[in-house]
Amino acid sequence: MFIAHQVKTMANPVLQVHNLSRQFVLRPSLLTKPLLVRAVEKVSFEVHQGESVGLIGESGCGKTTTALMVMGLLKPTEGSIKLFDQEVTFLTEQSFRPLRLKVQMVFQHTKAVLDPKMTIFQLISEALRIHKVVPEVQINPEVSRILGLVGLPHDEGWKLPGQLSGGQYQRVIIARAIAPRPQLLICDEPVSALDVSVQGQILNLLTSLRRELGLSYLVISHDLRVIRHLCDRVLVMEKGRIVG
Repeated sequence: MFIAHQVKTMANPVLQVHNLSRQFVLRPSLLTKPLLVRAVEKVSFEVHQGESVGLIGESGCGKTTTALMVMGLLKPTEGSIKLFDQEVTFLTEQSFRPLRLKVQMVFQHTKAVLDPKMTIFQLISEALRIHKVVPEVQINPEVSRILGLVGLPHDEGWKLPGQLSGGQYQRVIIARAIAPRPQLLICDEPVSALDVSVQGQILNLLTSLRRELGLSYLVISHDLRVIRHLCDRVLVMEKGRIVG
């Protein structure tokens, strides 16, 4: 049975989205008129500290576009995004970079996420170095600690991504996301590409990490079972709008 975890107290918002919109102009060919596609339209919601909010809807409804805008990877057409009470809507990549210590994304399991030529140890230590999380002399023990948090033995750190099972691969993606010690995790279809037998393990891992690390979640999924397992409340998205 999937049971939502209840937030006992409503703390300050870590994420505030107000009237967020994103439009794309498509031109299938030189002989056709440009088409205006409203991928996201007037979307507003908040995620509070320690809370897990689900964003559910069919493929193409605008969920991932919304997440990419929150991450600063895609600029909105209009609207406002605040992270930790800081307006970030139109920050440059350089200005947004310090916030990546606080907000990270767990991507859907796909072979394009991890560099196939780097070992698991190198992938996690790279994230630590980029964000200067710990001094160089503490990199090795910190990688071991993170591997333990996601349920991987230290010896797995010397494997390449192609040597991992689907569940192990997704655990490494999660490890990379938590390495900078973020406060907010955006989970984009975190188990949809995994076998059903493995999905429950990853959902339980995300649940335990939320509790152990005091994380807030924005969970994007088309699967109501995932939302029920991970989230305190749910927002339903349809055709670029939140409808429930």
